[in-house]
Amino acid sequence: MAFSRSTRRFNVVSPEFRLVPTSHSRVGVASVCAAAFTFSGLVATVLLAAQPAAAADPAGYQNVRINEVTSSNNDTVELYNSGSTAVNLSGWKMSDDSFSPQSFTPSATTITAGGFVTFNSPKGLGDSDKLVIYTAGGAVVDRVEWATDKAKPAMARCGGDGTGAWVTATSATTFGAANASDCPSSIPSASQVRINEVTSDASDTVELYNDGTSAVSIGSWKYVDSDTSHSPVSISSSSPSATSIPAHGYATFDSALGLGDNDSLFLLDNNGTTVDSVTWATDGAKPSDERCTNGTGWFQTSTTATLGSANSCSGGGSSGGGGGQVGHLLGGGGSLTSGCTPEAPSGTSSTPTGTSAWPGGLDVMITDNACAFTTSTGPEDRDLSGLAFDPANPSVLWAAKNKNWLYKLVKTNGKWAPDPSWSATGKQIRFAGGLGQPDSEGLTVGGNGHIYVTSERDNANNTVPKDTIMEFDPAATGSTLTPVHQWDMTSQFPQLNTGSKDDANLGFEGVGYVPDSWLTANGWVDPLTGAAYNPANYPLHGSGLYFAGLEWDGTLHVYGLNSDGTFTTFGTVSTGKASVMDVMFDAGTQRIVATCDNTCGETHTFMKVNASDTIVPDATYTNPAVMPIDNLEGFAIAPTSTCVNGLREAVWTDDGIYGFGSGTSSYGHALYSGTFPC
Repeated sequence: MAFSRSTRRFNVVSPEFRLVPTSHSRVGVASVCAAAFTFSGLVATVLLAAQPAAAADPAGYQNVRINEVTSSNNDTVELYNSGSTAVNLSGWKMSDDSFSPQSFTPSATTITAGGFVTFNSPKGLGDSDKLVIYTAGGAVVDRVEWATDKAKPAMARCGGDGTGAWVTATSATTFGAANASDCPSSIPSASQVRINEVTSDASDTVELYNDGTSAVSIGSWKYVDSDTSHSPVSISSSSPSATSIPAHGYATFDSALGLGDNDSLFLLDNNGTTVDSVTWATDGAKPSDERCTNGTGWFQTSTTATLGSANSCSGGGSSGGGGGQVGHLLGGGGSLTSGCTPEAPSGTSSTPTGTSAWPGGLDVMITDNACAFTTSTGPEDRDLSGLAFDPANPSVLWAAKNKNWLYKLVKTNGKWAPDPSWSATGKQIRFAGGLGQPDSEGLTVGGNGHIYVTSERDNANNTVPKDTIMEFDPAATGSTLTPVHQWDMTSQFPQLNTGSKDDANLGFEGVGYVPDSWLTANGWVDPLTGAAYNPANYPLHGSGLYFAGLEWDGTLHVYGLNSDGTFTTFGTVSTGKASVMDVMFDAGTQRIVATCDNTCGETHTFMKVNASDTIVPDATYTNPAVMPIDNLEGFAIAPTSTCVNGLREAVWTDDGIYGFGSGTSSYGHALYSGTFPC
């Protein structure tokens, strides 16, 4: 074997070449919830004749993770790409405890972003064994070890493909697909311990985090780096005081093995079974490679080390585990239910010139269960569209499905799911009088706490437009809701009434409630009077106006919705977009946000009142780079009251639940969660 501090790589050398190791002594110092730094070095001198240059490691190789393995039957191995770009597997090799690296035959030579590749071990895998994956150039990609029978029927990552903790002796195998159905509903406490942060600067410190609810003993646990000639080192020898980690607590230790500029770290329990691992590309752990979010997310290079405390996730540039990546799509998976039929996107256009990159976090989490929104008038599960956080209770997210359903969503085990106390299956909505099937596309929460829903047609008569805004009282009982008020604007859009269901389907797609206080504070001029907007001129309209987005041409139509069923039209606002799929008012940025899906390159235009007292585009952002280019029709940003470390949640809906297509972790999912600056 040959290695250097800057590059940890497997090389086979001829017998006449000699490896002469020299090293400085290293004393491991660690503490729980605190990091003590020591400085030392590791030097390896290799006397070698000239050798051919090693094959370059493919970009993003460090994001490929061993995701599932079995030592039964065909001794199958599954790899998962947690990165945002495809990775070429040509020339890659594997080894175990008893044989040197061997070529294997993967099910595909390229592993797509969020995709899976499987292969059968060329030499078999033992009841207790070690599996190591190498690039064609010899860099260690990932490694997993298991004690006797712990990979029967399988050993798999649970809690997120590629990022989840290893769980042994799972109940079934799911090779080539997400691990969700293979994993227990409750992750064992030992598997809740994660490598949370690592640095290859100075003292080569490692931070562990316990994401569970009970303390975990780690006194007999070990760790090892990517050098396959190294034996695992006990944590206790590096840090005698690190014997256990309290619930939601930290432990740190300095690696006695040294950590390279590009390297790996593997954590083993007292049985020698892998608990967690991380690999980073060159300089990906300088000054720190840390999980974002803390304890659960994927790794990225941070500008600030926070050893012994919550990760800062500062910098947000190239990701560590990373070194050059732009984020990771996390979570997802699960099997499609009967009748659940994802639909590929249509009408994709390029991102407009002048669009800025997403300003929030790089990682995105799939945040629902597969096929979670199947209904009697939408058994294919598609068509979840408009979204809105409840400003009075930001732990609630309202969602509209355009097969005339309304959902109240709450977080359950980290995922958005229907609130069973309101309705575990959603509530069906009707037009006034309990009639029809509203093509319910957009929604917003009004100043009175009621839910206002837009419809562009009646699905029971879908060739005829019916552009309406309906007001629903969420406190109303029963499984079917009828409007408290309904306002019909259909006559304003004769261009949609052609007898074509496609034209009728280009009406009101989104709606946002904009408070009077914002309009008056910013000096908006009332188009009807030519003077500063005065809410008192419209005594029946409530406390704000409603901006309805027209899919036909991307304009916003401004209305005062009166309590007597009449409405006032204040004209239109140009968004500069070809189409609009959702509208919201964000109090945090003090902007109206108009969202467009793949029709406009997946963009969000933030709008302000300018110096001329009119509403105009201010800035346009695209989605995080790891997200699919789909019919992402819904978008909502959480209130600033939810901010943590300068970020708050942003949520998207995929109307077609297509994700990156069949065989990927996103297939069959409607909801994605990321972060947006506070």
